[in-house]
Amino acid sequence: MTFENAAQAAYIVAGLLFILALAGLSKHETAKAGNTYGILGMAVALVATLALVLDRGIDAVPLALLVGAVLIGAAIGLWRARIVEMTGMPELIALLHSFVGLAAVLVGWASYLHVEAKLTGEEALLLDAEGLLSIHSAEVFIGVFIGAVTFTGSIVAFLKLSARISSAPLMLPGKNILNIGALVAFVALTVWFVISPALWLLIAVTVVALALGWHLVASIGGGDMPVVVSMLNSYSGWAAAASGFLLGNDLLIITGALVGSSGAYLSYIMCRAMNRSFISVIAGGFGIEAPSGDDKDYGDHREITADAAAELLTSARSVIITPGYGMAVAQAQYGVAELTRKLRERGIEVRFGIHPVAGRLPGHMNVLLAEAKVPYDIVLEMDEINDDFASTDVVLVIGANDTVNPAAMDDPTSPIAGMPVLTVWNAGQVIIFKRSMASGYAGVQNPLFFKENSAMLFGDAKDRVEDIVRAL
Repeated sequence: MTFENAAQAAYIVAGLLFILALAGLSKHETAKAGNTYGILGMAVALVATLALVLDRGIDAVPLALLVGAVLIGAAIGLWRARIVEMTGMPELIALLHSFVGLAAVLVGWASYLHVEAKLTGEEALLLDAEGLLSIHSAEVFIGVFIGAVTFTGSIVAFLKLSARISSAPLMLPGKNILNIGALVAFVALTVWFVISPALWLLIAVTVVALALGWHLVASIGGGDMPVVVSMLNSYSGWAAAASGFLLGNDLLIITGALVGSSGAYLSYIMCRAMNRSFISVIAGGFGIEAPSGDDKDYGDHREITADAAAELLTSARSVIITPGYGMAVAQAQYGVAELTRKLRERGIEVRFGIHPVAGRLPGHMNVLLAEAKVPYDIVLEMDEINDDFASTDVVLVIGANDTVNPAAMDDPTSPIAGMPVLTVWNAGQVIIFKRSMASGYAGVQNPLFFKENSAMLFGDAKDRVEDIVRAL
């Protein structure tokens, strides 16, 4: 077996490990093993690639640059992983997607400069006769386009999720026409580039794609950002696959296809959970804020103390906890786990209702609860628990807002109209943990706060949960 064949075999092993990683990450119980498989797969891929480069021969300076880049990247990755809070995970993931997109753009440009820009007339005619030049030119152009869209789209998602810019959608006149026009321009430029590769065409498509990626995500409202993050994950996968074709690297093609297809499928599932159109997600044509009637007078809200909340809980037979992003911000998951343990010791049934997009990121709440050692079997998805609220005595809404908003079902003018929500208001009593009466991330007022069976427990969620635990 030649060294080249050995490297390809290592790539296959790495690809299988990545498949096992995805399979493992699909369940709470196997998530840790899945993460380990992913780490092993990436280690195998890096070692095989470095060994292959050394076998083919490389000068000292490029080798030092390669090793230096790997070490710097590893150091930054370890540093960010150690300091990032769980509340910062959505924007960190969006930022990481931007790196994949930028890499695809740079690989595409390097491939053009290495092939098309250096070809003489005779070489170009020879390759063109075999059809190889046209294929390569198409790969370069498509790879740069997907990568550039992913890059700027991910940057905007990062800025929105981290509250560096407003989460409100950008409303440019004729936004859909602009998007369609950019796609038509891309197709026309691609045909032109395949027929006659030129540097100015590559510059033009890069600019168009960067603008399209920015506009697609900027046009989407904050309440729909979890789907955007998932879709950008898919885009980054296809960008990696495009780079794999350009570099002739089977592992990049396999990995990119896995990430791209799994991200697209996750986006489809989330769109169904939020009553959104999958096609409109890809086109960036959703998340448009309609008049929401936020100035409507819902009446007065009712407040409750931690001691009174503890009394309600001790007299209950069944309790459901619906967490949201506020629980992550307050780092209240450990107090919630302790509260759960104490209630269960008293014979009270306690379960968790998790909305598909709770926490601005799929699985965000599940990870927080698993981190706090909450048993997996009492953490249920929205579809599994929604019918049980009517027979539940007390619901604790901890840091959730849009995912428990009855306006999604009752108000057709609401920006979140049609989005399936946790029907917590059907329970006997609802206690809402919030710092204030402010609206949620989607900027929509919540009529739940003013219902007769609802009571507000104001303050930091972690402090209020600990107060209830002490009262118990």
